[in-house]
Amino acid sequence: MFSDNKKDKNMVEGTSSQNIISQGTKIVGDFNSEGDFRVDGIIEGNIKTTGKVVVGKAGFIKGTLQGTDAYFEGKFSGKLSLSGTLTLKTAAHIEGEVIVGKLAVEPGATFNVTCIMKGTVKEMNKSGQQQPKTQSETEKTA
Repeated sequence: MFSDNKKDKNMVEGTSSQNIISQGTKIVGDFNSEGDFRVDGIIEGNIKTTGKVVVGKAGFIKGTLQGTDAYFEGKFSGKLSLSGTLTLKTAAHIEGEVIVGKLAVEPGATFNVTCIMKGTVKEMNKSGQQQPKTQSETEKTA
């Protein structure tokens, strides 16, 4: 009479969640998510996600965005902090403060920001060439 339907349970857990903010939708407020985002509407507020954020041509985010990777064709104004890659397509328009691991910008994109890239720490050797530090070299203690 009562069955343990493990097949349906695994199907739900195995799917990745994606949040879609459609064109014509405006959200004001702060929110957190573990899923991916597709924004074609307007978001005003603070967003924190572990998923990928995609902003379409009609999309606009005003506020703070913290995440891993973001792909912009639309607009952003505020503070953007990503541990991974920020990809800007030709139609993208970004203003504010940006902290990223990697940056990819297509010709034509507008990128009016102060930008900090978090990458490999480099130090100058005696010949004037930069040498990347290995993790063990940067973590030595007395």
